[in-house]
Amino acid sequence: MYLLGSRMYVKCTRCHVALCLKDAQRCQSSAAHLEQHDFLKGAPHRKHPGVTNLKTVRLPEQLQVAAQSVLKRADVKSLSEKAHKLSNFLWSRKRATETSQLREKAVLLEKKFLEQERDIHTDGIDRKLEARIRKRVLSELRRTTYHRTPLRYDEDLGLVYMAARLAGGYAAVLRALNEIKKRDPVFVPYSLLDFGSGLGTGTWASHTLWGDSLKEYVCVDSSGDMNTLAEQLLRGGNDVDNPVIKQVYFRQFLPVSPKVSSAALLNFYLPKLYTGFTKLNTTKVFFFFLSFPQVQFDLVIAAFSLSELATLDERLNVIFTLWRKTNSYLVLVENGTKDGHQILMEARDTILKREDDVKHDLRRPSIFAPCTHELPCPKLIKQHVVPCNFSQFYYPLPLLKSQERQQEKLSYLIISRSDEEKPQKTERWDMARLISQVRRRPRHVQCQLCCANGELKQLAVTARCHGKDMYRCARSSDWGDLLPVFHAEDDNTENKTR
Repeated sequence: MYLLGSRMYVKCTRCHVALCLKDAQRCQSSAAHLEQHDFLKGAPHRKHPGVTNLKTVRLPEQLQVAAQSVLKRADVKSLSEKAHKLSNFLWSRKRATETSQLREKAVLLEKKFLEQERDIHTDGIDRKLEARIRKRVLSELRRTTYHRTPLRYDEDLGLVYMAARLAGGYAAVLRALNEIKKRDPVFVPYSLLDFGSGLGTGTWASHTLWGDSLKEYVCVDSSGDMNTLAEQLLRGGNDVDNPVIKQVYFRQFLPVSPKVSSAALLNFYLPKLYTGFTKLNTTKVFFFFLSFPQVQFDLVIAAFSLSELATLDERLNVIFTLWRKTNSYLVLVENGTKDGHQILMEARDTILKREDDVKHDLRRPSIFAPCTHELPCPKLIKQHVVPCNFSQFYYPLPLLKSQERQQEKLSYLIISRSDEEKPQKTERWDMARLISQVRRRPRHVQCQLCCANGELKQLAVTARCHGKDMYRCARSSDWGDLLPVFHAEDDNTENKTR
């Protein structure tokens, strides 16, 4: 960059000629336009490849009619009030405090109280005083420690849960699964495992997106009453043996998955075995296959179920078992709270870092969404109080006359199995996740991004600096979508910083 008279000149990195600064910016803008046009792949800006958000979600008509029929027949008193209280309780619920954390806290409190007593009793501390200090420590722990209340989902609570969480849970799972449908259109699942299935929202959401391509649904929930309610919803709210979605099987326990190394061989032979049982009862055939611990499912879902497990060890064991059962995608969904986000990060670290003694599947885990990298979560490092969550609007069950749309805050994690190491990137852009509301201003768009290098970035996108295509993509994007971030060439970066 140099001055000549009253004008500032730079060397264009593409044309290798000296240009006036304004002309150089115009030249870079046109080059960026061509690169961004390749990113669009002929799609309009409002439907660019990074758009994964859904409009306001409605329950499938058959599911809504069935839920209304079940609730009307049950005639629960003060249902709306009970549903509101349960929603607030589930949202504010936290993880139970681990035993190791209680020990650490007790040691710190004991040291603190001992120091206070030493300042008062200079002649020493006797046994009676030590006993009194221990009582103070226990009293302080009881006062300050969060006491988690376990929930027993019987029929009564299940009905209240249906009124409170059926629509919101369906919208959250559909939002997460839609990312797979949009970004991997070739993927067509054949089998589904839904852990902590509850009312079967994972089954309904998967059927909405993939329809009859799914041939086997396994719903696992420890509550027999919840399984019964889920079956009633599949049958339209009555006892007619004609479910809306076929081949759905309910279990109360997760199939055990030991550490074996013959899974690939078994998966190869299962289709051949299946042809020999076509004349037998379908249910018997399916549970024959499920008895093999090595059997994997194309799609595994655990929505709002990890937070129901009391301890960290229980959660990690379930996460690892679910990952062994995963053939293509593992989808985890939790409340968009600080605890929900941290539970998902526990699962992420467990799968990425922990390895089995005997590898049953040689394919490596790969983070599909929402993270655009496999580095430590910058939200946990830099914004520890603010969770990484997303928003989805939905219409609730029509229990009241005024039915305004509601907002579901969710955190989710999708992990896929990758056959090969990541190929070297040839594109001159990386995808970044919009992690807050997009603020559209005159001539610019304010975006907060989680970038592929594991850093948070506040970006003001303008047509002049980033090209018209990226600017229009940013204006058409929303919270939770992906946005391309184009790499500037080294020379361009140096010219801008000088």
